[in-house]
Amino acid sequence: MPTIPITPTLSIDAAEIELTAIRAQGSGGQNVNKVSNAVHLRFDIRASSLPETIKARLLALHDQRLTEDGVLVIKAQEFRSLEKNREAAVERLLELIRAAGATRKKRRPTKPTLAARKRRLESKTRHARTKALRRKPE
Repeated sequence: MPTIPITPTLSIDAAEIELTAIRAQGSGGQNVNKVSNAVHLRFDIRASSLPETIKARLLALHDQRLTEDGVLVIKAQEFRSLEKNREAAVERLLELIRAAGATRKKRRPTKPTLAARKRRLESKTRHARTKALRRKPE
């Protein structure tokens, strides 16, 4: 079985991806009702060979392309050629998996510097003085 590389350490079987040729939407020429150029890609996340962490992240996505059964459906119809649409659909799937596999750096909370605190207090004092000058004299 051919494998599709996602990252240098991660790949999936090509058999896990189901590609179906469908007729593209929208206006077209004389060929529009005869040729199936668009592609439906179906990828069952739960049945895939991906690591559990990536599966969980993909299933947690609130994406309209994700069905209740955990099947990701991607439709590609931007090109006039079936092969280009097939490649585009697979590339979109790989991008989604790469994004789910990327771990974000943990944020370390920082404290404002002494100079920043002084600037803030000076700004507050200046603002208070301006407001005080607008008041009616007693």
